[in-house]
Amino acid sequence: MLPALAFGAEPAAASLSLAWTIPFAGMLLSIAIFPLVAPHLWHDHFGKIAAFWVALFLVPFAGVFGVDAALHNVVHALVGEYIPFMLLLFALYTISGGILVWGTLRGSPALNTGLLALGTLLASIMGTTGAAMLLIRPLLKANAHRQHNVHVVVFFIFLVANIGGGLTPLGDPPLFLGFLHGVSFMWTVQHMLPSVAFCAAVLLTLFYFLDRHFWQRDPAPVATEKPQPLKLYGTWNILLIAGVVGAVLLSGLWNSGVQVDIYGTTVSLQSLVRDALLLALGLVSLWLTPKQIRAGNEFNWFPILEVAKLFAAIFITIAPAIAILRAGPEGHLAGLVNLVSNEMGEPIDGMYFWMTGLLSSFLDNAPTYLVFFNLAHGDAAHMMGPMASTLLAISMGAVFMGANTYIGNAPNFMVKAIAEQSKVNMPGFFGYMLWSGAILLPLFLLVTLIFFHF
Repeated sequence: MLPALAFGAEPAAASLSLAWTIPFAGMLLSIAIFPLVAPHLWHDHFGKIAAFWVALFLVPFAGVFGVDAALHNVVHALVGEYIPFMLLLFALYTISGGILVWGTLRGSPALNTGLLALGTLLASIMGTTGAAMLLIRPLLKANAHRQHNVHVVVFFIFLVANIGGGLTPLGDPPLFLGFLHGVSFMWTVQHMLPSVAFCAAVLLTLFYFLDRHFWQRDPAPVATEKPQPLKLYGTWNILLIAGVVGAVLLSGLWNSGVQVDIYGTTVSLQSLVRDALLLALGLVSLWLTPKQIRAGNEFNWFPILEVAKLFAAIFITIAPAIAILRAGPEGHLAGLVNLVSNEMGEPIDGMYFWMTGLLSSFLDNAPTYLVFFNLAHGDAAHMMGPMASTLLAISMGAVFMGANTYIGNAPNFMVKAIAEQSKVNMPGFFGYMLWSGAILLPLFLLVTLIFFHF
């Protein structure tokens, strides 16, 4: 989760120009613009477009710093970050696709609000990705008959795929990263509870009234068949999801002391065991789950393949941006870094919240969290003590504002892809940001006034 480490001492992060971030910016703009202006081209060739931006970064990088440095960067991005990231997504996507809720579900405002509330609670227990992959299909099925259902998925991303994961280190990667660096499990639970509860209450209330408005505008569904009682199939997959949670916890609690060097990237034994368990759990789900259950979920591999190709390019091209940020006041983003402290060098909690959050909206929120964690002080005991409010600001920013864009947190883009597979007319990259800007930014301003000061 630390792409900047690939740079090491050569090239020094402080010497990196912002020009090295152009391929990453191009990758983001491609995700934002191509589906709008050339949807068929994008659908058929998004992997090639992603590969183009990777080449645009790696070829000049190899020319300036050497082929060996470029290979180190790629190996670190793939082995240290991308493969663990995709194995977790593979396990959760595969296992959740083997759990089928069959019966008559009608997406009324009360049912939809209840499902979002349930997902918000589950997100901190089984992670935002796990909760999102478990509940998105039943929610889509319940609202398939409605003309206005885009807002349901948008609020699902806000709550289940992001804010709901703020209660525990299991919920979201930034908090788990803090846990690995010494932030206690219960500190996160106690300090994040008020803000998570506040944001969830506001968004669920707003969603209920908005959904009721659209519900009243939608024509009444025509009953074509007798309502069927709800049944749950593939329940053994719930045990496999518990296994995924256990594998992730194992990698955080067990320190084997054994490390393997893979072309300059150090991988611990506990990480290798976790990844092997995730792969095995996904394969077991594929083996045990009858095809009829996956067919009932309209399960297919396109959403995860799309995420795999696009995020491979993002993980490689994002490295210079994270490296420049990690250079702090010495780097080319010193202006942004200096915004979080006053003239006395004291942290400004409100600015830590916004800077961590806004950068987490476009960069991987886990390394962004770590950048500001180290910038503030870096020692977990001190951060949980005298600088508790600053650690809270960093934690809230990384978790909450991952909802601002489709790429802010891992499950966002996958939820979008699954919804589009179910014929939901999801907004594009900028269209989604209009939703988040109109709803989340005022909420975050209110959060700033209540929990922080500038």
